[in-house]
Amino acid sequence: MSLKTILDYRACVFSVFASVFLTFAYVASLYVWRTNLSRDHPSTIKRRFFSVSCIMLLAPFVTRFFLKEEVLNKADVYDQLGLRLPGFIAAMVTPLALTSILFLGPLTMQVISGTWKIYLEPIYWVASWQDLTWVRNHVMAPLSEEWVFRACMMPLLLQCFDPYTAVFVGPFLFGIAHYHHIFEQMKAGFDLKTALMISTFQFMYTTLFGAYSAYLFLRTGHFVAPLAAHMFCNHMGFPNFGEIFYYPLLQRLLIISNFVLGFTMWCYLLTPLTAPQYYDNKLHWLT
Repeated sequence: MSLKTILDYRACVFSVFASVFLTFAYVASLYVWRTNLSRDHPSTIKRRFFSVSCIMLLAPFVTRFFLKEEVLNKADVYDQLGLRLPGFIAAMVTPLALTSILFLGPLTMQVISGTWKIYLEPIYWVASWQDLTWVRNHVMAPLSEEWVFRACMMPLLLQCFDPYTAVFVGPFLFGIAHYHHIFEQMKAGFDLKTALMISTFQFMYTTLFGAYSAYLFLRTGHFVAPLAAHMFCNHMGFPNFGEIFYYPLLQRLLIISNFVLGFTMWCYLLTPLTAPQYYDNKLHWLT
């Protein structure tokens, strides 16, 4: 075994170790405060905002420390983290439009029910920004999770695994990180079995979303691409398929058709709309 092979193996082990460390550090930051208050209490939210912000500040230094020099010689650390100006507008708009296509069914339900009109009311946005729970779900959670699990973790995994393996390894850790909700559910009154089932379901769909988010980061080379998609997904929430059956027959058929159409179009457009050349993505793992 050559010296280079040994060094590459060690770098790979350290990269995985650093990724696991970031995962546990992120979750631990949520529970560093000893309190009996719920996760939605303003005091809990403010404290978690502070501790998660500390992890966000720490994470890029961890990434920089464990990145190999030969990797940094191909692209500086800012490019590695997805902080680039070239292709920024496309990276913000196109993945958001692509994700909206995936949610064509739920968006159709909003149009038919008229709930979309609330977005035209300034008071809705004023009230939302004054609601810490809304800010957490729509801004702080996507921002911190995408920064730690995509921008800071993906470069570490990409120097260790081939790109499309890294797309699934990182999201697996992202999904595991959501298992901490089991404690919140038990605090809310659920028994262990029910809380475990709910958390397992969350693990599955957050891992799938994480893979999509990591793919956007990989293809666009921009932090803003998965961030925009994550914010939109958190706003829409997991589709409530049971709600479809409350609509009249013709509307129900339209909604179901748009669910299928949206998913089909998303599958068809995912690769061409994330082509690296559209985002001036010349990062080393795509060469």
